[in-house]
Amino acid sequence: MKLFDNTEVAFALKTDSQLERAYFLFKMIQNQPMVRIGSAVTNFALKAHLPIEGLIRATVFDHFCGGVTEDDCMPIIDNMHNNGNVHSVLDYSVEGKDQEISFDGALEKILKIINFCEEKKSIPFAVFKPSGFGRFALYEKVTEGKTLTEIEQKEWNRIEGRFHKVCKVAVQKDVPLLIDAEESWMQKAADDLIEELMETYNKEKAIVFNTLQMYRHDRMDYLKELHQKAQEKGFHIGMKVVRGAYMEKERERAEEKGYPSPICKDKDATDINYDAAVKYLMEHPKMALFAGTHNEESSYLVMDLAKELGIKENDKNLWFGQLFGMSDHISYNLASKGYNVAKYLPFGPVRDVMPYLIRRAEENTSVAGQTSRELNLLKIERKRRKL
Repeated sequence: MKLFDNTEVAFALKTDSQLERAYFLFKMIQNQPMVRIGSAVTNFALKAHLPIEGLIRATVFDHFCGGVTEDDCMPIIDNMHNNGNVHSVLDYSVEGKDQEISFDGALEKILKIINFCEEKKSIPFAVFKPSGFGRFALYEKVTEGKTLTEIEQKEWNRIEGRFHKVCKVAVQKDVPLLIDAEESWMQKAADDLIEELMETYNKEKAIVFNTLQMYRHDRMDYLKELHQKAQEKGFHIGMKVVRGAYMEKERERAEEKGYPSPICKDKDATDINYDAAVKYLMEHPKMALFAGTHNEESSYLVMDLAKELGIKENDKNLWFGQLFGMSDHISYNLASKGYNVAKYLPFGPVRDVMPYLIRRAEENTSVAGQTSRELNLLKIERKRRKL
């Protein structure tokens, strides 16, 4: 039996009723028109303030999220760590807020999470999105190289200040920091800022991690250029490597605005690109890799490379990551072999986390085979338990 086929290990932490709920949800997600209609209806119901939060909470939310607050997440975090040897990354998944007050609130939230990380072995990383700390449109303007007004410059300085504040605390508490990637038309501003942070805070080891979305065909070149700078300036590189989460949006915008799409031509090209990035990071010293993947082949590749390169399973510079509620067959089976594994555990008020959840559902329907694999494994486990 191949490692990821072991459903007994994969679903050991799920009760029978949680197993049934997972089966029901993935059955729904498999149906693309259903996801589209469900997303539209949910958005409408939330905007119209219809009382559907209880229903969302009992189904999608509880399957894919840890809870409304950090404290809600603790029983799940402890259970995964104590019984499955799987760590958690607390992900405050509130999106699309555009006021300074919400950016300062997000900063406080991340600082609180860093304190949690310092206290709990089960939470090895903190994470945030650049747009959680500042206006998306401002990143976009900086990416385009446009001149900022005096007010905008002050606003940008505040964004930089938030990034630096978090990094300083992360270094003091020795907690590595994952910074998520977003849409390509704002990403350069974030990349440049994160590069500056790596140069400042990654002198001894990788504390600041950027994220590479490998469905972008330019990311390998970016990684090699960054490596060049790191060698010249003597800093460590931390990278979370993912395939990417905004594909439809990226393609639509490129077509609408008439520029070449930044997305690889097909799934195979993305897979090749992803595997090239993890290989590059593992082969070079002073690089730390957080392999965010739900792909079994890429996971096997990382394991094979580790063996080949003499990297221990529990090497602190090598982590695997999956989203909570998905790919348990990868997470728990890897952890059972002694690899460092962390689940991204989203949390936040139900209403505020819905855009994140809808994106996840849409993403799942667009990844061919992902949902049917989950369903098949859940079926096997249901049958195994009946026997």
